[in-house]
Amino acid sequence: MLPLLADAPALPLDEAGKYVAGAYVVFLALIVVYVAIMAAKLQRIERELRELAGFAEQRSRERAEVEAEHAEVGGG
Repeated sequence: MLPLLADAPALPLDEAGKYVAGAYVVFLALIVVYVAIMAAKLQRIERELRELAGFAEQRSRERAEVEAEHAEVGGG
């Protein structure tokens, strides 16, 4: 395989530059898509975390109310 690559003619710089620029554009597009996907996932995780925190806070309030009622009944 190496002899085949050695015999292959190199692209002239004016033609090779187009391919290099195209490769950079594709790479940059992939990076932008990756960052967009990660941002969407982060937003979803933050939303779910806020929901869970709300559920935990509500449960904590309900538990405190129940304990307060039991303390009133037991102490009175």
